[in-house]
Amino acid sequence: MPFEEIAAILDRSPAAARQLASPARRRVHGTAPPRQADLARQRQVVDAFLAALRDGDFGALLAVLDPDVVLRDDSAAPPAGAPSLMRGARAMAGYALTYSRQARFVQPALVNGTAGLAIAPHGRLIGAISFTFRDGKIAEIQGTSDPERLRHVDLAAPGG
Repeated sequence: MPFEEIAAILDRSPAAARQLASPARRRVHGTAPPRQADLARQRQVVDAFLAALRDGDFGALLAVLDPDVVLRDDSAAPPAGAPSLMRGARAMAGYALTYSRQARFVQPALVNGTAGLAIAPHGRLIGAISFTFRDGKIAEIQGTSDPERLRHVDLAAPGG
């Protein structure tokens, strides 16, 4: 079944449906989750992304982003001017920097089993950011802030 059809059934984007498929396949087939080394590397990349965001460092953001990175925001009502789809490292880094001041409310998290970020000002979860990685860089960013969709995100504190 195509991911577009699955996404419609789950009320998610096709990218989010793809992200759900991988851990689901592993559970069905009884295979191991991503190796700890992979998760540790993902966490390093996400930590570098978050540090660059907090520091307002455009060059450091570019260093962790794949040149063809894709940003998808599947919230039902993004803030005025917020893109639902963006492509390219320079555009993404510039856009991310508009949120540097709010980055103090962003914390590392496991999002659907991979290294990601939780957005929780004053302890109230308002968003999650998941990543897809390629060659040690962030290749895709999926932002979720719609409360209904956020309820279905598997979110956990990162392990030691």
